[in-house]
Amino acid sequence: MEDKWLVGVDLGGTTIKLAFISMYGEILHKWEIPTNISESGKHITLDIAKAIDKKLHELGEMKQRLLGIGMGAPGPVDLTTGVIYEAINLGWTNYPLKDLLEVETGLPVIVDNDANIAALGEMWKGAGEGAKDLVCVTLGTGVGGGVIANGEIVHGVSGAAGEIGHITVVPHGGAPCNCGKTGCLETVASATGIARLAKEALAKSGESQLSQFEMVTSKDVFEAAEEDALAKQVVEEMASYLGLAIANISNIMNPEKVVIGGGVSKAGDALLNPVQRYFEQYAFSRVAKSTKLAIATLGNDAGVIGGAWLVKTKIGKH
Repeated sequence: MEDKWLVGVDLGGTTIKLAFISMYGEILHKWEIPTNISESGKHITLDIAKAIDKKLHELGEMKQRLLGIGMGAPGPVDLTTGVIYEAINLGWTNYPLKDLLEVETGLPVIVDNDANIAALGEMWKGAGEGAKDLVCVTLGTGVGGGVIANGEIVHGVSGAAGEIGHITVVPHGGAPCNCGKTGCLETVASATGIARLAKEALAKSGESQLSQFEMVTSKDVFEAAEEDALAKQVVEEMASYLGLAIANISNIMNPEKVVIGGGVSKAGDALLNPVQRYFEQYAFSRVAKSTKLAIATLGNDAGVIGGAWLVKTKIGKH
């Protein structure tokens, strides 16, 4: 069993990341292919199967080397059937991803939501450092999340647990969110949300080095925050909302670690320090002392490593 390879697949809207990973979680080979979303994404499973066969051929390996495929997909997933309820960007509704991929590849497949898979990756080989109670918050174009209790992903009754981005943090007068609500964490803590906060602050004041940018990005905001009062104010506002949301989740879960990932997390301590401050302000004191916040360490590899963990723990035991 030890010489078997695990296949991790991370399905994104523009690229599909693939990797062959050892039973110990080391990435042996990784590559990516473009996501073909034409004809409602019907070519995706065949593209993945072909990519795996092609890589095996290049390496002179047989398919028997592979134990199975663990895959993260955008949108809520039915864990028992591997059906994607809805993946808007791919054009999928009630899409039988697991069954189709098993037919195309001849391998056992496990499918879960991409944020959940990333959380498993960080737990196994990343900033989670093996913590069995962990919450992962991913700050990208949107805000995703994965909640792990006692080493298992919490899915909830309809597969929608861990929708951290849709915790309401601005109950009155919040900005509209893509989900149809207003004032969601995603509207103030995602890369797009931070850019919107900066734009609104500039419209009120205009006294900032951020005004030189035609389109302000979250990266611009964090880079300017050290010496620019308006940028610092935007970071503080965003951090207060994120710290509040993380405190509320932690008061319920009391996880060992809360790992913050996604593109926005590249700001590092400039993000972590103010969020930590607000987290301590809003969390129950025992929770604040025992739950540690950390920046994710795996970057774009979190998804494929999390997929491999699923194969190792779910398929490897059968």
